[in-house]
Parts: sequence; structure tokens; C-alpha cells
Amino acid sequence: MTISPERVSYELMVLPFPTPGPRIALAYKELNIAINGTDEEKKALGPIINLPKPWDPETCQDPELRNEVWAWLEEVVTWINHEYAWDVAPLIPSCWPMHPHIVHEVAVVADQRRRTMFGVTSDPLEEWHRYVLPSFVDRMRGRLKDHCTDGHKGWPSRGRYTRHISEDSLEERENVYAADLDALSNVPRPTRGGRNGVTPKRLSIVDTTSGEILGDVED
Repeated sequence: MTISPERVSYELMVLPFPTPGPRIALAYKELNIAINGTDEEKKALGPIINLPKPWDPETCQDPELRNEVWAWLEEVVTWINHEYAWDVAPLIPSCWPMHPHIVHEVAVVADQRRRTMFGVTSDPLEEWHRYVLPSFVDRMRGRLKDHCTDGHKGWPSRGRYTRHISEDSLEERENVYAADLDALSNVPRPTRGGRNGVTPKRLSIVDTTSGEILGDVED
């Protein structure tokens, strides 16, 4: 098929997935070393639990790295809304940074999409298309309902959450915990002899062919 020059719109049919910045790339490099590096390289990293993980922004405590994560996720959200949201329902709302549940999930969606770029077949991208993105959109819509369709709305459950963290609610739950511990301390403990202090019968070695008892199993 020949495309006439006057019909070319000079607009890409699909936009490339946003590339993470250098600090994020370094974080991923260190995580790769934590998995595939030598013992010396792993030791040089220090405790793996302290490594920043871009899919979990709260672990990115360095301000410059954290800023880079937000910039990357902003680009990823814009990219998803342009490439995958034709109808309005799947759109990630513009107020997404004000929704912790979306922030947590977008970071994972971005990481999973980044990982597909290292695949040598289309399988990882098909998994992202089939499971990761649709599941995220479904959960997002289930939590947001019709809120924030025309601008950000306040947290509907703020009042209930405030009651949850109130002193009265906390004291009530702590009383339940204490009652459970008191009950546990009064539960009779079985003795080493078995239930009700009865010593179980000795096990015997049996010939499975003849049924002959060959002897007792030593304790």
C-alpha cells in the first residue's frame, strides 16, 4: 500500500513508554545486583531491605530519587490515559496523586510495564495487557465509584477513618486484645504425654506383607 504524502499527519500512531530517569535506573541496577550479583557485590549493597524500590515509592527516601519517581509516574499516567483510555471510565483521574490507593498501584503498573521491555517474546506484554492493566482499572473504578469525575472530591470515608483512629476506638480494640491474651493464659496446656496426660501407645514396626509385628519403634 502506498500512502499519499498529503495524507500524512506527522503524528505517531503510538507513543513510546516513558523512560525512567537516571536515579531510578540506578535503583533498578542495584536491585538486579541484589538478585544476580556476586557475593561481594551483594555485600557492598548492604541490607537488601533498605534498597529503594521504585514500585514502592515509600522506600525511596532520597528526595532526588523520590522526585524522579513522581515525575516518571506522572508521565506513565499520561501515557496510559492517551494510549489505553478511549472511553472516560478507564481514565486515571488528574487528581491521582491525591489518592494513595492509585499512587500505590500506578507505581506497580509502571514497573510491570517497564519489565515487559526486557522480554524477548510478546508474552510479558500480553500478560500486562490481559491482567495487569485491566485489573488495575477495575480496582480503581471500584474504589473511586463516581467520585472525581468532574474534579477532585474529598475523601468520603474520612469521618469513619477518623473514628477508627480515635482514642475511644483504639482503647476498645486494645481491650479486646487484652481479653484474648487473658483467655489464652487460662487455657490448659496439653502435657508432653498427649491429650489429658495420657501417654500414647508405642508405635510398632509391622511387616506389610505378613502383618507380623517386628518390634517397637524406638523413641
